[in-house]
Amino acid sequence: MIDKIRLWWKFDGRYMHKEFARGVKNLWRWFPVIWKDRDWDQVYIYTMLAKKLEFQAKYIGDRGFHTEAKRDAERMQLVVKLIEMQRDEFYTLERMNYETSEHRFEPVADNPGYKEWKHETISERYDEYFAKYPRQYKKVLNGEGIFAHYREPGYVVDPTDKHRIALEIAHMNQDRCKTLLFKIMNDHIERWWD
Repeated sequence: MIDKIRLWWKFDGRYMHKEFARGVKNLWRWFPVIWKDRDWDQVYIYTMLAKKLEFQAKYIGDRGFHTEAKRDAERMQLVVKLIEMQRDEFYTLERMNYETSEHRFEPVADNPGYKEWKHETISERYDEYFAKYPRQYKKVLNGEGIFAHYREPGYVVDPTDKHRIALEIAHMNQDRCKTLLFKIMNDHIERWWD
């Protein structure tokens, strides 16, 4: 029993005051994030993950105890940026910069009292958008877009339906953002320690 107490004191007991202070500090810095946390959707998961990576990037980058510490901190900050782009649906919303549209609710003819959302494009500059993402544009025209698995076999994308093509490119880019952030984490997270 005495040996157990000595071991506990040597490795844990004499550091209890430091661990208590660290715990209080963690509660303080996580409080705003936890306070706003909800169990509704992935946005809150992304927020928690981004905050953890911000804390860890600062810790590892500032200490610099291993040769790749600065680079690891940069990778973590990149993942944080990608998380923010994913959480804020950056690429999905980017498409809207290339159009002027009107949104309204109209009554449903066969369902009195119900309304449906209508979207009408007033003007668009989708050709500029397509020029920005030529590879994705070709994929969508070849039927390889994000919605390809919903289509009938042999379906051909109408090249004149620019709104649909732009929408698919936006969703494809958003999906690529998510894939990249998790690929970086998959390839490097095992090394993110000090």
